[in-house]
Amino acid sequence: MENDIEKTYEAIEVARTTGKIKKGANEVTKSIERGSAKLVIIAKDITPPEITMHIPLLCEEKGITCVEVPKMDELGASAGLSVPTSAVSIINEGEAKTLIKEIVESAK
Repeated sequence: MENDIEKTYEAIEVARTTGKIKKGANEVTKSIERGSAKLVIIAKDITPPEITMHIPLLCEEKGITCVEVPKMDELGASAGLSVPTSAVSIINEGEAKTLIKEIVESAK
């Protein structure tokens, strides 16, 4: 499990530099609705939880893998932000394609 979380952060960092990511609940929601998200990551420690509650359901509807990470500050850091973020979606995998494939497989 711990390994999966590290892998998820690594995938975000690689996709950020070699592909494209969206940050924040609104941007992530749009990317899911448009069907452009390849992988969605939400933080468990978000308050209030209503901010991201709709995201896993949307992902399920669209057949997009959604994974949780424990902390929004770590999620923000891996997305290249100096502030915490509630959610990140990977739009273009870039060089993280293999990593994302592994994450999606282990999430099933």
